[in-house]
Amino acid sequence: MSSQKTVTVTPPNVPLNGKVAPPGSKSITNRALLLAALAKGTSRLSGALKSDDTRHMSVALRQMGVIIDEPDDTTFVVVGSGKLQLPAQPLFLGNAGTAMRFLTAAVATVQGTVVLDGDDYMQKRPIGPLLATLGQNGIQVDSPTGCPPVTVHGVGKVQAKRFEIDGGLSSQYVSALLMLAACGEAAIEVALTGKDIGARGYVDLTLDCMRAFGAQVEVVDDTTWRVAPTGYTAHDYLIEPDASAATYLWAAEVLTGGRIDIGVAAQDFTQPDAKAQEVIAQFPNMQAIVVGSQMQDAIPTLAVLAAFNNTPVRFTELANLRVKECDRVQALHDGLNEIRPGLATIEGDDLLVAADPALAGTSCNALIDTHADHRIAMCFALAGLKVSGIKIQDPDCVAKTYPEYWKALGSLGVQLSY
Repeated sequence: MSSQKTVTVTPPNVPLNGKVAPPGSKSITNRALLLAALAKGTSRLSGALKSDDTRHMSVALRQMGVIIDEPDDTTFVVVGSGKLQLPAQPLFLGNAGTAMRFLTAAVATVQGTVVLDGDDYMQKRPIGPLLATLGQNGIQVDSPTGCPPVTVHGVGKVQAKRFEIDGGLSSQYVSALLMLAACGEAAIEVALTGKDIGARGYVDLTLDCMRAFGAQVEVVDDTTWRVAPTGYTAHDYLIEPDASAATYLWAAEVLTGGRIDIGVAAQDFTQPDAKAQEVIAQFPNMQAIVVGSQMQDAIPTLAVLAAFNNTPVRFTELANLRVKECDRVQALHDGLNEIRPGLATIEGDDLLVAADPALAGTSCNALIDTHADHRIAMCFALAGLKVSGIKIQDPDCVAKTYPEYWKALGSLGVQLSY
């Protein structure tokens, strides 16, 4: 259920200028936490994100015998024994997709039965392709609905030779198997069965992180990797800022004609969503077609920005957005049409944003249903920078990845009323 609480953003009517440090990358933090937990020894993860998603991951790892200290707001010190222990109760992962998918694979290394569950939203998020691949490799898994809760019957070792997975629905399945593969008894190949992959840039992120923790991965071809049975070695790792979080600040900057220093240049990010900056920089003359598959978490930002563009924008290849924290294609469509009927239409998995620069300076009586989705809340706050009267439900849901988001906007002089 969405909370009854709302936040209304008052258009500042002045350029937003200032300095904001985005939080650490959620994607990298959750990868590094898992790999440090699977490693033998002590790893220090600096620049990490502390949010709901990373808390779910760290709590689950602690349940499996991993020692995790948090000496400050951006550091995890992880002490692993090289093996995850059988948890005493089910792992509850909220709506943290990375934690659910990565741990479903990783707990195959546990000796015994592990149950992984989440909230109502998580119980609608598909995980079937990952379970099918594990099942084909002698790892017994049960999920009556093809969504969590999932039961994994681990035998303490991984004897697979080859994981085949269709990565079209989510690159997280591919990343989960790659990270598990280094824990094999012998070398394991991970191969894509379809030609598409949800977001290849995230697989590259996984491989970089694995290699930092001592994994040896050979790229066999475009769709196959061979992972040596090295396990993982403890490593001190610096996590870069979150590129998806940066997109809101980049968009706020161009929408208001301001200058927001986030402390890192777009080209210095390794995360795929940083590519969105090239599209944001074109505003108010964004390209007519934006392909969403390789920068999925940036699409909500770009879709709201497109509402104020000079010309319409079509967003394509959005199938993955329908299986995120909510159906983001529908949520974006509904929210934009709350601001002005006809502003957005859906054709298949494409979202068409009609674009109307004359929207800026108008007022409306829009109530945005965020579906408890952090990205829907954060992107519609951008619309509130230009249009008055936009109320955003459940503002606290931003805690999933960016707990300080509203404080960051406030620090730039944006007035918020709750």
